[in-house]
Amino acid sequence: MQMNKDGIAWVTMGVCGCGKSVVGARLAAALGVRFVEGDDFHPPDNVARMSEGIALTDEDRQGWLQALRGEILRAQGQGIVLSCSSLKRAYRDILRGAGDVRFVHLAGERALIEARMRARPGHYMPASLLDSQLRTLEPLEPDEAGMTLDIGDDPDTLVSRILAGDMQRFAPCA
Repeated sequence: MQMNKDGIAWVTMGVCGCGKSVVGARLAAALGVRFVEGDDFHPPDNVARMSEGIALTDEDRQGWLQALRGEILRAQGQGIVLSCSSLKRAYRDILRGAGDVRFVHLAGERALIEARMRARPGHYMPASLLDSQLRTLEPLEPDEAGMTLDIGDDPDTLVSRILAGDMQRFAPCA
């Protein structure tokens, strides 16, 4: 197991169904740090809205993003991996304000993501919200520390690529 001695906060990001939780949990295990499931921090009102097929607004997301930022702050010096859609740069800026935060954007074709969403029985996020998330998504910009990976690859391959990027000091994405 590789230890995260730098206290880096890694955020696996992307639209619903892209694999943020699976990849994030495996990355945390590889680094020997705590994994935080961002969905667990949504207030009940947000979960209810999404369950009804209502997209969240920027205002709806503020408390959730602040709670996730708090988790990053609590992990200062220890490292952490957190799953969070981080659809807009403004949302990433909130998280980035807590320290050394690096984003791993898990991206893929709409059809694959929708198929994954439909294969998750009992999840509160309906596939009907996928298009709203895709419209809201602002990909990482060149000055943001992070990388974009194709979810067509298996989770272990994705984790290996993330770790290889870290060993190269994880420069901002090009």
